[in-house]
Amino acid sequence: MPTKTVATINSTGRQAASFIRAASAVGWHVKAQIRSQDGLVAEELADLPNVEFIEGDLAGPERSRLLAGLFANVKIAFVNTTHWGDEVAIGRACADAAKKAGVVHYIYSSMPDHSTFGNGWRALPMWATKFATENYVRQVGIPATFVYTGIYNNNFTSLPYPLFQMELQDDGSFVWQAPFHPDDPLPWLDAEHDVGPALLQIFKMGPNHWKGQRVTLAFERLTPLQCCARFARGVGRPVRYVHAEIDIKVTIPSGYREQLEILQETLGEKRAPYFPDLEYPREGRSIWEGYRGIEEYAREVFPIEEYANGVRWMEEPGAQPPSDVDPVEVEVSGPASRVGSRPITPSGINSPLRFSGAFHPRSHPEGLDDDFFVGST
Repeated sequence: MPTKTVATINSTGRQAASFIRAASAVGWHVKAQIRSQDGLVAEELADLPNVEFIEGDLAGPERSRLLAGLFANVKIAFVNTTHWGDEVAIGRACADAAKKAGVVHYIYSSMPDHSTFGNGWRALPMWATKFATENYVRQVGIPATFVYTGIYNNNFTSLPYPLFQMELQDDGSFVWQAPFHPDDPLPWLDAEHDVGPALLQIFKMGPNHWKGQRVTLAFERLTPLQCCARFARGVGRPVRYVHAEIDIKVTIPSGYREQLEILQETLGEKRAPYFPDLEYPREGRSIWEGYRGIEEYAREVFPIEEYANGVRWMEEPGAQPPSDVDPVEVEVSGPASRVGSRPITPSGINSPLRFSGAFHPRSHPEGLDDDFFVGST
């Protein structure tokens, strides 16, 4: 029999799905709220043992009923609210329902509100709603832990999504253009691989250890230049960083456009830390030592996700490092400058799963939705 029952919401998102895989693997029963059973991630989770779907939209009139059923006979919960619907209202309803049901350890995925630190920093809208929800959870008094996740390695894609496009060049190299200063450190994690085991360990250690604390789930502290150098070593091709404004090439929701504009100002122009006053990566590594870094991600996973997205650059030989590199904007130095023309995969590959012996979920399924965006939470 499963030793624990845990509730999750928005269960097809990267964070919750990662946790569900880990919880199911150790025999826990998962009550997983999802908006719909359609989609690749829902199909995958449905095949896991001990996973029970609670289907319905928390933005709709059935919210109270859904949450009452979700938290019934549950003592622990992981909640990561999203931008679908009124996030603060949904977050408050989740906390209220969990407390009423007697949940004894509630982990909420939060983010900072930069405006609270002064310095003329503006709040990023999609983060500020999470911070407001965190404050409400604290007011309710439910035993809670707040995890702050760094930038997903999984955000990188050669598709034209803003901020984290790893744009393929004619010479076979990649370019990442973003507003982050080349020398400012950023927090990184592989959401698919690392969120689940880390949350599992936090739950196992219990609320007495983690009650009220903020835990930074970021396993590498890398500047954009360092990130590109490691990515280059992993992918086997030169990767250049261009410090410039966010390039928006596709239609995006208005709320996400505002998020990007303020991110560019607060984190880019004003160089505010991504996580003010939070320590990383030592804390995350002390919880979960088996993290997957950006170099390993680029080598083992990025080609799989790209293949699943319909691109085939990995079937071509890698590129020679370009000779006209601006050293201020670009770093391909040390070992990264020697990656040369090593092919990343065997020719004639017919299945993306042959890139690695390990199973990996299919890539960016939310990309099929009209309101999809690549974000850090």
